[in-house]
Amino acid sequence: MEDLDREREVPGCADQMLRTLEAHGLIWDGAVEYQSRRTAYYAEALGELARRGLLFECSCTRRDLSGDGGYPGTCREGPQRSGPTATRFRVDDGIIEFEDRAQGRCVFDLRERGDFVVRRRDAVFAYQLAVVVDDARQAVTDVVRGADLLDNTPWQIALQRALALPTPRYTHLPLVVEPQAGKLSKSRRSLALESQDAGKQLYQALTLLRQAPAAKLELEQAPVILAWATAHWSVERFRGVGEVRLQG
Repeated sequence: MEDLDREREVPGCADQMLRTLEAHGLIWDGAVEYQSRRTAYYAEALGELARRGLLFECSCTRRDLSGDGGYPGTCREGPQRSGPTATRFRVDDGIIEFEDRAQGRCVFDLRERGDFVVRRRDAVFAYQLAVVVDDARQAVTDVVRGADLLDNTPWQIALQRALALPTPRYTHLPLVVEPQAGKLSKSRRSLALESQDAGKQLYQALTLLRQAPAAKLELEQAPVILAWATAHWSVERFRGVGEVRLQG
């Protein structure tokens, strides 16, 4: 459970997410892990990166970095102003390549992506560092997530290599967008899932992912639909597709 940013956390939301997953037949293995209880692991990884000289402090604000492109290296030789700083990972010149099971061969120039934040100005550990440490400590072999996070992957692979951690297999699924583009999750039509409609919602998700479920499945319960999806799942149906657009 990604709950490091406690100021933005909505009370009761984490539990509601778990109940929604249960209603949709999606059950997790073992105990639920909370990032807010794992900060000692992130601090340990940050310390290791610091000892290897791979970090620097950055005083740049978002306004300073509002232009296109990656981080320009402004504070590589030290913060440019006094006050709170973020900690950035210093990337080397080089190419990160990996085979994504949905998007195919992916190639990123690390220097174009720029040095990235691993600890924020408010001392909160950043997403990139936390997920890399979490994946390794939980022995995650496969990461499945939305294609909007595809360009985060080279940063995470760079961290994995720096910390001598294994790199999992990645599958970046197409992102659902509005008819006029724009992420559905960021729009006014992004509504909470209804547990009583779990079967219908799973059917709709499979349809958007081009899995072509039989029409009769729309009336089935979640376990039946998931069993069908497991037996018939095909990445080939959306290989290379970064987004799927809603109609109407």
